[in-house]
Amino acid sequence: MFQDAPIYHQLIAERGDVPAQVRDAAEMIRRQLQGVIRLEQSPGAFEPGPFAGNARVPQQRSALPPGPHLR
Repeated sequence: MFQDAPIYHQLIAERGDVPAQVRDAAEMIRRQLQGVIRLEQSPGAFEPGPFAGNARVPQQRSALPPGPHLR
């Protein structure tokens, strides 16, 4: 991409090939995410456990004390 620019070669010599390092890190993260996504999509990954049928529905919470309130 910038191979013909002399400043590019100077920056690589001074700072290292940062774009290549970023590409490598992004590729590693992409591979890790693919593994996670594959696990989530596997059959039975989200089947309810033995207590799922007895799960309580969360109640709406209020900062007000119990009793009648005007709205």
